[in-house]
Amino acid sequence: MATCEVCGNDYWMAFEVRTVSGDVHTFDCFECAAHKLAPICEHCDVKILGHGVEVAGRFFCCAHCARHEETQGAEIRDAVGARPA
Repeated sequence: MATCEVCGNDYWMAFEVRTVSGDVHTFDCFECAAHKLAPICEHCDVKILGHGVEVAGRFFCCAHCARHEETQGAEIRDAVGARPA
């Protein structure tokens, strides 16, 4: 068994997540993994669990939030559901 680093639960089905930087984390559920690892939108402070938007190294939950914080304005688009012009 392994102990979740977020909630401390000792659970036989705990799992490890290895990040690109080489860090290894142990969690008992996806909720704890998201709580610890998900980036936070720089505009509205929600955890980014979906595709999100990255602009110049900054993370946002959607294009709407990115447009409020970045100078690129209308150039910022969500990727999901986007259609070529």
